[in-house]
Amino acid sequence: MLKKLRRVFSGKPEAGSAGVPAPVSNQPPMNDRLMDSSSSTRLRLDQARIVERDKHCISRKNISNAALKVLYTLGNEGYHAFLVGGGVRDLLLGNKPKDFDIATDATPEEIKRLFRSSRIIGRRFKIVHIRFGREIIEATTFRAHHGPVDEGDEPEAGDFRKLDSAHSSSGMILRDNVYGNIDEDALRRDFTVNALYYTVNNFRLLDFSTGFEDLENRLIRVLGDPAVRYKEDPVRMLRAIRFCAKLDFSMEENSRSCIDQFAHLLQSVSPARLFDESLKLLAAGFAQPTFVLLKQYRVGEYLFPDTMKLLSRGETPENKLVQLALRNTDERLAQDKSVTPAFLYAALLWPVLRDELQWHGPDSLPNLPEIQTAANTVIQRQIEHVAIPRRFTIAMREIWELQLRLQRRNKRSIESAFNHPRFRAAYDFLLLREESGEDLDQLGRWWTDFQNGDTKHKTELTEAFARSRPKRRRRSRKKSGTGE
Repeated sequence: MLKKLRRVFSGKPEAGSAGVPAPVSNQPPMNDRLMDSSSSTRLRLDQARIVERDKHCISRKNISNAALKVLYTLGNEGYHAFLVGGGVRDLLLGNKPKDFDIATDATPEEIKRLFRSSRIIGRRFKIVHIRFGREIIEATTFRAHHGPVDEGDEPEAGDFRKLDSAHSSSGMILRDNVYGNIDEDALRRDFTVNALYYTVNNFRLLDFSTGFEDLENRLIRVLGDPAVRYKEDPVRMLRAIRFCAKLDFSMEENSRSCIDQFAHLLQSVSPARLFDESLKLLAAGFAQPTFVLLKQYRVGEYLFPDTMKLLSRGETPENKLVQLALRNTDERLAQDKSVTPAFLYAALLWPVLRDELQWHGPDSLPNLPEIQTAANTVIQRQIEHVAIPRRFTIAMREIWELQLRLQRRNKRSIESAFNHPRFRAAYDFLLLREESGEDLDQLGRWWTDFQNGDTKHKTELTEAFARSRPKRRRRSRKKSGTGE
């Protein structure tokens, strides 16, 4: 692998790419004005290792035309602009980037003036989205390092950093719109492999840390002191885990060793933001290895506490169902098929629902009101940690409720379940239950035959199914009162 990466990092000089815009400005090329103080912000490269074109493999033909247009437009207007972050990292690894991000010394307002199809978004971190059809290029102004300033502090005269930055008492960044130069911006990035910058001027690469070496060694390393960086933004712990799973990298010792110590800081992150992060973790094509790491570190306990507690009891059908759901999600995404978060979250919380209902066999079938009450309880506890949107919780409830209807052996329940809009998801969920080892008396095969049969065959199956209905054991109800 090291030899392969060394070949990747020693690409051939670029002869040009068809369809790629070229600079039209009369200004000198970027390498001649890296220290040009006439620019809007004096670019500094005190810490950068500059890699010439013949020493790396990135080619413009692998960069989207939209990203190139942003780079050239900013450059032609006198600004410094770089492709940065995951796009550069993935290009160096020989992968196809999902998106392209730009870092520049132009302010958000200056960027917006140059691109009509752009808009400034965010308050915590102000960025610009530039739209080209369906593609969105994200442009950010170079950020500067700054000391902690408490939210609510009154700024002193002339202290603009207090106006544009704020930290919580624990050190978490609440707002970060302090602008600086490229050296400072690089040190504000989370991991060394994301602190790599690419410029279309002479097609150079800039490495501000140990990014190249860490890519070769397949290592995720936090830039700076991991304890400080995790306090600034606890989500960085989740990002470190996500990149390890996605890239099949290991985590550098110092970056790894303090995750459990600071996992509790995730409680200070809004449940809405943790939902977004959970989607990146589990619905991006590498859910299985990610979930293994979530269980390995304590961070998983702050995302899905009830699920993690039950899964720690050992190998059970519910445990295996979660693993199968994660695997199927990865397989569908690898085949460019759609996935719904509702199905995945229904699987993740299925062990919790079963435990709440004490529903562990055919003789313990709950009734519909019991399922609805338990589902409300389980979801309410979960959204205190990860705020699953209502459109997904509604679908989760329907998938769970249909499990009962699919197991009922009467004509009315069969017709009601089959005609339900969520039938297909519930049927797939039923198959997962059987595959996980739950004994459902070949119910999945029956529903498969039912779907494939004609009207006559459906009638015959329904009648035979109804005749085979076992007597349902009544569930004993707890006595209320004095507890006698």
